[in-house]
Amino acid sequence: MNIKTFNTDLIELFEEWAKEKIISIKRLPLSGSNRQYFRIISNTKNAIGVFNNKRNENIAFISFTKHFFNKGLNVPEIYSENLDKNIYLIKDLGDKILLDVIEEKRTEKDFQSKIKKIYKNVINDLIKFQIVAGKDIDYSKTYPVKEFNKQAMLWDLNYFKYYFLKTNNIIFNEQKLEEDFNTLTNHLKKNDNNYFMYRDFQSRNIIIYNEKLYYIDYQGGRKGGLQYDLASLLFQAKADLPQNLRDELLLHYIKEVKKYINIDEKEFVDFYYLFVFLRLMQVLGAYGFRGLYEKKPHFIKSIKYAVKNLEWLYNTHKPKIILPELFNVFEQIIENKEKNINKKSSSKLVVSINSFSYKKEIPKDNSGNGGGFVFDCRALPNPGRYEKYINLSGKDKIVRDFFIDYPEMNEFLNNIYKIVDQSIDNYIERDFTSLMVNFGCTGGQHRSVFCAEHLAGHLKNKYNITVKLKHLEENNWGKYNI
Repeated sequence: MNIKTFNTDLIELFEEWAKEKIISIKRLPLSGSNRQYFRIISNTKNAIGVFNNKRNENIAFISFTKHFFNKGLNVPEIYSENLDKNIYLIKDLGDKILLDVIEEKRTEKDFQSKIKKIYKNVINDLIKFQIVAGKDIDYSKTYPVKEFNKQAMLWDLNYFKYYFLKTNNIIFNEQKLEEDFNTLTNHLKKNDNNYFMYRDFQSRNIIIYNEKLYYIDYQGGRKGGLQYDLASLLFQAKADLPQNLRDELLLHYIKEVKKYINIDEKEFVDFYYLFVFLRLMQVLGAYGFRGLYEKKPHFIKSIKYAVKNLEWLYNTHKPKIILPELFNVFEQIIENKEKNINKKSSSKLVVSINSFSYKKEIPKDNSGNGGGFVFDCRALPNPGRYEKYINLSGKDKIVRDFFIDYPEMNEFLNNIYKIVDQSIDNYIERDFTSLMVNFGCTGGQHRSVFCAEHLAGHLKNKYNITVKLKHLEENNWGKYNI
C-alpha cells in the first residue's frame, strides 16, 4: 500500500469519526519504527492517524490501550480503527516528550530535584502498568511473543552481536560468546516473570500533555520481570541521568512496589543490574542497526551515552556469574570506544540542495563532479496561480498547508527520498565528499522551495552529513507571473 492509499483511508476514517471534513493532514517524522503517523485536523476535532502494516502489532496496541484506559492509566484514547486496512485514530497528545524536558532543565541549578519529582511519578505509574494492569491483561494479544523468556532474551543478545559487535569489528570467539549468552539467559530466566513488561519504557515514550504524564509505544509488551522496565527507564542512554539519582529512584521503586507485592530486596537488586546489562546490549544493537546501518543521527549520537553506561556498570556491578567472552567484548568496547564506536558516526559528505527557476538555467555544480540530481516540480499543484500566494514562498506555513491537501506531493517527495537516500548510502560507503540535488519549478518560489526544504529536513534527520540549502530565486520571489 503506498502513502497516497493509506492517506486516503485515514482521511475517510477520520471524517467518519469526526462527522466533519478535514482541514489538514500532516505526516509526522519517522522515529525508531516504520509506523506512519499523521496529525489530522478538522474544524472542531483533531487526532493522530496511524498506519502500520503489522496487523498483529496493531491488535496488541489497541487491546492494551483499551485495557490500560479502563484501568485509569494515562494512555491515548482510541477514537476509531480499521484493522483490515491497518489504520486507527488516537487522541493527539502533542509533541512534548519527557526527554525534551530533561534536555531543557539539564543546565538549571535545581535540575535533579525537578527531574526526580517527575521520575518518581513515572515510577509510580510504571508499577501500575506492571502489577495492577498486568494482573488481568489479555496476553493472548501480545506481539511478537507472549513472554520475555530465554528465546526472547537470546534474540536481543544476537541483535547486539550482529548489529553492534560485528559492525564495529569487535573481536570475539562466536562459540564462546554463545555459551556465555546461554549462561546469562539461564540465570535470568530464574527471575519472577509474571508481570506486564512494557518493553520500551523510557522518556521518549512519555508525553507531557496538559501537565500530565501520558504513555505510548507499549505494543511490544509481554509477560516478564519487573526489573527490565526499570532498567530501561533509569539507564536510557540519551536521558543520561546522574548515577546518584538512579540510585535514589531504584530505592523509591523498591519502596513503592512493596505496597503491592512482597520482594526480596537483595535478590531484586541482583537481578536488576543483570537486566541493566541485558537492556544495554539490546539498545546497542538497536543503535547499531538504526544508527550505523540506517544512518539515523539521533541513534548514532546515543551510542556514546550507552557505552558510558556500560563502562560504569562493568566497573561497579560486574556480574558474579562467569561470562569470560562477554567480559572480553565489554572490555574491548570500553577500551576502544573512541576508535571503534565513532568511526562510522560521521561523514565527509556535503549535499548541496538548490531550488531554482526554469526561466533561468539549471544550477551548475562547482565541485567539479559534473552535477547531480535535477527534479522537475512543474507537474505538481501550483499555489502561484492564486493571488493570495503570489508574494509567499514554499517556506511559508500557508503554502505548506496548501500542499498538504495534495497527496501527490507526498508521493513525489517519498520517491525522491528513496532515490537520493540510495546515492547517499553509497557515497558515504565510498567516502565521497559531495552530491548536488536541484529542484526546479516555473518561478523557483513555491513548489521547488517546498521540496528543497523537505529534502533538507529529511536528510538532516536521517544522516550525519552536511546539508547546504540555497534558494536561488529568493531575491526575486513575487516578481514573476507564475
